[in-house]
Amino acid sequence: MLIISKVSKVEERRYYLDTTIKLGWSRAVLLNQIKADAYAHHIRNVKVHNFKKALPAHLSEQASEALKSEYNLDFLGITEPISERELENRLIENVRDLLMELGFGFCFIGNQYRIKLREKEYFLDLLFYHRVLKCLVAVDLKVVDFEPEFAGKMNFYLEVLDDKIKEEDDNPSIGIILCPEKDDIEVEYALRASNKPIGVSEYKLTQELPEKLKGKIPTKEEIIQSLKKVKRLDKKKKTK
Repeated sequence: MLIISKVSKVEERRYYLDTTIKLGWSRAVLLNQIKADAYAHHIRNVKVHNFKKALPAHLSEQASEALKSEYNLDFLGITEPISERELENRLIENVRDLLMELGFGFCFIGNQYRIKLREKEYFLDLLFYHRVLKCLVAVDLKVVDFEPEFAGKMNFYLEVLDDKIKEEDDNPSIGIILCPEKDDIEVEYALRASNKPIGVSEYKLTQELPEKLKGKIPTKEEIIQSLKKVKRLDKKKKTK
């Protein structure tokens, strides 16, 4: 009923119905996804990963299904720049909503998960286990746009996870790099050299304008009207 009342296009309705079934969205999560226009992002954003190269065919398809091209973190209510650690802490405080956004099958293991290599220690931002994929999933959080070196760092983490943490009957560990923006071509080149399965996705924070800025920033309609006004003035100048 919510989909029928909020969504008019048949293909868009089908997307929300299928995804709700597949990921087990609650009504609240579904409403949030519709408000965030998840369908538009689904058809516009291509998933970027190297799963086909790094995983067996059957597992590659499942891993691609589990990965989103963009994650909606609107539930955090963040309206200003924050550090990676602050972002991580807010996600942990809202871990239930985070798991719902990640999708069916993700089980939270821990944050700042310690892995040791000889005398050195390394810390993973977030670590999950995926019940369907039967593997560990490491998530690296970034508050800056994607850089090629992020892939090298994740490849290293996955090597250590597979060697030190993964159980014998687990599938190869998967890495997800979450950043506010990415260039798909740059990501593709960065992942070519990696022998570990890595996906790079964008995340979106709140689209709500802070109360103190409401009324002080022009709306989209006001900007359009201003541009039209400028064009009219330009035409008048040219005719003169």
